[in-house]
Amino acid sequence: MSMARKTDAPPAGHVADSHGLIRVHGASENNLKDVSIEIPKRRLTVFTGVSGSGKSSLVFDTIAAESQRLINETYSAFVQGFMPTLARPEVDVLEGLTTAIIVDQQRMGSDPRSTVGTATDANAMLRILFSRLGRPHIGPPTAYSFNTASVRASGGITVERGTKKTVKATYSRTGGMCVRCEGRGTVSDIDLTQLYDDSKSLNEGALTIPGYSMDGWYGRIFGGCGFFDPDKPIRRFTKRELHDLLYKEPTKIKVDGINLTYEGLIPKIQKSMLAKDIDALQPHIRAFVERAMTFTVCPECDGTRLSEGARSSKIDKVSIADACAMQISDLAAWVRGLDEPSVAPLLTALRHTLESFVEIGLGYLSLDRPSGTLSGGEAQRVKMIRHLGSSLTDVTYVFDEPTTGLHPHDISRMNDLLLRLRDKGNTVLVVEHKPQTIAIADHVVDLGPGAGTAGGTVCFEGTVEGLRSGDTITGRHLDDRAAVKESVRKPAGTLEIRGATAHNLRDVDVDIPLGVLCVVTGVAGSGKSSLVHGSIPAGEGVVSVDQGAIRGSRRSNPATYTGLLDPIRKAFAKVNGVKPALFSANSEGACPTCNGAGVVFTDLAMMASVATTCEECEGKRYQAAVLEYHLGGRDISEVLAMPVSEAEEFFGSGEASTPAAHRILGRLADVGLGYLSLGQPLTTLSGGERQRLKLATHMGEKGGVYVLDEPTTGLHLADVEQLLGLLDRLVDAGKSVIVVEHHPAVMAHADWIIDLGPGAGHDGGRIVFEGTPAGVIVGSPGFLSPEQARARGGEIGPPRSTPPVWSRVACRRPAPVVLRLTPPVRVALRVSGIRDRPRRRSHCCRGSSAAVSSPRSAGSACWSARTA
Repeated sequence: MSMARKTDAPPAGHVADSHGLIRVHGASENNLKDVSIEIPKRRLTVFTGVSGSGKSSLVFDTIAAESQRLINETYSAFVQGFMPTLARPEVDVLEGLTTAIIVDQQRMGSDPRSTVGTATDANAMLRILFSRLGRPHIGPPTAYSFNTASVRASGGITVERGTKKTVKATYSRTGGMCVRCEGRGTVSDIDLTQLYDDSKSLNEGALTIPGYSMDGWYGRIFGGCGFFDPDKPIRRFTKRELHDLLYKEPTKIKVDGINLTYEGLIPKIQKSMLAKDIDALQPHIRAFVERAMTFTVCPECDGTRLSEGARSSKIDKVSIADACAMQISDLAAWVRGLDEPSVAPLLTALRHTLESFVEIGLGYLSLDRPSGTLSGGEAQRVKMIRHLGSSLTDVTYVFDEPTTGLHPHDISRMNDLLLRLRDKGNTVLVVEHKPQTIAIADHVVDLGPGAGTAGGTVCFEGTVEGLRSGDTITGRHLDDRAAVKESVRKPAGTLEIRGATAHNLRDVDVDIPLGVLCVVTGVAGSGKSSLVHGSIPAGEGVVSVDQGAIRGSRRSNPATYTGLLDPIRKAFAKVNGVKPALFSANSEGACPTCNGAGVVFTDLAMMASVATTCEECEGKRYQAAVLEYHLGGRDISEVLAMPVSEAEEFFGSGEASTPAAHRILGRLADVGLGYLSLGQPLTTLSGGERQRLKLATHMGEKGGVYVLDEPTTGLHLADVEQLLGLLDRLVDAGKSVIVVEHHPAVMAHADWIIDLGPGAGHDGGRIVFEGTPAGVIVGSPGFLSPEQARARGGEIGPPRSTPPVWSRVACRRPAPVVLRLTPPVRVALRVSGIRDRPRRRSHCCRGSSAAVSSPRSAGSACWSARTA
């Protein structure tokens, strides 16, 4: 047996060891102001600072973007033509880069065919497993894929070998797609009454579908097709005429000498509207789709998306549909119980993937969960799965707030994963606000001191200890401990939820107080969003602000997104006696050279496109003639260049006084965006700025109940204080605010807390605590340890050494008032005082219950916990 000889180790002063830093000099991307820093490699570096201070501009838009650009340039020009073109960041010198792997919070594709299993390749491994071990054997892995349809074909083919010869051939492919729902799991039906008014004729405007007007091409097609009389009311159509109007297949017709294609309304709508991601549709089209479409579970596959053959093949009495529907922690245990030497490598890889889910805190998910329903934090952690067991070293991992959506109890687990990546010899760069993650950093970079134009500089660079002692905003807030307020507001009523069973909820009964700040908390996957969004439908009287990302291109800006530009355009038009369309850079007033973009793009094929400021309008986006019109001494480009604070004063009084614009600007200032320019492209905003911009927009909606889903996402510790002030103003104005949140400061500031758990998935779905913040910290029934209590609200009360004792105490809640809300399906939602309440169950941490049979009223008894 031969052995390789051991070579001597390189000398201590080897030249290769001198490349231990990432050097950035003169970075000026977005709001960065000539930033120069040195970042140690193979260390964990956390970038922090107020929202909008330039963290993402430095980490993602400069360091990570340049790394990806340099890697792309190593490919041939032919290959680069098929790759996204990346421009070089605005930086003078960037040295010491390694391959960057970006794990951001971008939502995963919301295609209805995309699931957690398909996004992580776990489904692919399961399909191979069932194709080898499943009985009865039905075919190759594609036979278990709900994205693959079965195909059969036969006919003659010509073989050109020597003499041409035509032979008969057949072809077949076995797929696992359900024929009825085409692998979507749901079937849709269209409410015909939402498509037309049958009392009118087509020429009288019977069609109520957005964009289907008789004044345009559709009018010419319907009027000249000859399949029906456009002047006859639809209710008088014959069966054949109604079929041709609704369902006729594409047919060539000639109208006024022009060749056109006629197609029935239903197939046309299915192609143009229903086949697209509903979140990507324009608001008025999305409203129509939600109004006209009803989605139900496919009766043929029962929502599994799979054909009968795929569901019939099983391993140990478990089908692939059963496996994908299992909670991943249970699926991992089932896979561990399989012992088949012929597929041992496959089982090893599948076990590793599933155990990574559990390790990263996503064991409560199932593989058939649609990827579009994942939160930003869940999507980011799903993307991390493939990196946990990677053998790569000397890689730069870039994370964007990896603790988003995590309960304080789960943050330590995420910290361990980040440290494991570092300990393998990788460089880990993390944009983060949470003190628990900042505390584990080897190196900290604090940007600021403010946001927007007031930020973009490095305020501190060094160790965590140095940051604590430094005089920066982050340093001053780093050791903050949220203090429970001395008194809480008294509710003006209660919103009763009875029998909530959405997702993992276990027949939950809970009373949500109204007229106060109510925070719903619990570990990730405990059922918070299922309870709030599944039981309190957004609609009349309810304003719901979810975690959905803001959509917009470079042409979108705060003025267009919030609707602020509409009253501004009308004010300009009224004063100058012209059309409002002139003051839109996307309409008649746009510069003809750059089409209102402000820049001209030069396409250089596989090279990055070059953007240069338009010489015609000098980047102002408008025609010169439009800039001759003024309002209050300012033209439209000067108004859009104003920050929110200046514009609020400008439109608040004097000649430019515009109440509608002033109200919107006031809301933007309330959420802390006073520094933002009205015309700043949405693509340049940070995550926290986008979150607050969306919140400001929803604040303008009329409603008595505000439901906010993790509004602190992307916010610095200092920004959270301003958010709490905004929530207080909403409550003081008579609104009811319900917040799904983990942040200790928000929880401590609440008037009432509802805690779900005790675990995630099927280990959660119960109410483990209802009460004031002081109660959840000091008197929580066996759910929070003293360490977790300190993480949630600081040193409030001594650590409890004795278990809580359940006792019946007087309920101090006042008599309820009525709030009218539309009850959702499957959940009995009502307000106390309407009718006698059913038997109520008050859950303890073990899920046991105590029954209270009498209706609750002012001064009656309820169940609570106290410390012995």
